[in-house]
Amino acid sequence: MRKRVLITGASGFVGYHLINEALAANLEVYAAVRANSDIDHLKDLPIQYIHLAYHSVDELFKALSEKQFDYIIHAAGTTKAKTEGIYNEINAGYTKNLAMASQRLLKPIEKFVFVSSLAAVGPLAALNGQIEDHTKANPVTSYGKSKLLAETYLQEINGLPLVIIRPTAVYGPREKDLFILFKSINKGIEPYIGSFKQQFSFVYVKDLVQIIVKALVVDTKHTIYNVSDGNVYNRYALANVTKELLNKRTLKFHLPVVTVGALAALMDRLYKNKKETPTLNKEKMAELTAVNWACNTQTMEEDFGFKPEFNLRRGLTETLNWYKVNHWLS
Repeated sequence: MRKRVLITGASGFVGYHLINEALAANLEVYAAVRANSDIDHLKDLPIQYIHLAYHSVDELFKALSEKQFDYIIHAAGTTKAKTEGIYNEINAGYTKNLAMASQRLLKPIEKFVFVSSLAAVGPLAALNGQIEDHTKANPVTSYGKSKLLAETYLQEINGLPLVIIRPTAVYGPREKDLFILFKSINKGIEPYIGSFKQQFSFVYVKDLVQIIVKALVVDTKHTIYNVSDGNVYNRYALANVTKELLNKRTLKFHLPVVTVGALAALMDRLYKNKKETPTLNKEKMAELTAVNWACNTQTMEEDFGFKPEFNLRRGLTETLNWYKVNHWLS
């Protein structure tokens, strides 16, 4: 009999790839989606759908009891919100509610995997060193703070069979944030904020979802794992590889930090009373101007017996090809 897994955030970028990886692992997949979610890209997949009332532990308990899941992968959350309170409610409060509901089940779940973020730790202030699994957290955004709060809530729940996955910047087919940079480069424009040195890390989505699904069955020695492709890249690496693969030449320029910061503050004010959140805002500025996002993945590789298969070049080759074939890039 196949094991049954609940995947939240199933209609999103990572969620879509998680579903495919879980199906490849012969799991029976239930996809938690919102009533208004666009699920056209999921319609051909052999999965079941479920709607969850994250605001209510009782309602969540009822839904989980009916389906009797073996595993939960909680990947739902928001990366764009107007206030820290909204971030905390959705990313931390809803996560806590789901975990508490799972702990009330007569049939205990075997693993609760929470997809957090390296933003929960925050970047390093200097180029030397890497972010470790145990690095003291100092998130620089409300999003990162809300993910850290969620981790804290989960670790306080006694007996929860918890694994926390902290991916760095994730890219791959269907991703929309880094895609903005790819579109810009495709048009011959390559902007940067400031002229200082930076270090980044990335993880291809196929590697990430393999690790997450492995976490369901591996007897892990630790609770928290940083996840990247294991490499460290300078601030120009992503654009350089993209230009080469797209065969593009660009106008490369560096904008003053003060100027972009002022623009971000202006966008925050302009969008204050709108439903949408601007792509450039003060939150995003804090991430983009951070010096060091490199992370150490040694414990992940040791405990999972898994080394990422995709470096930046190989991952971008697949990603950019997908964007072209699906007419995201011309």
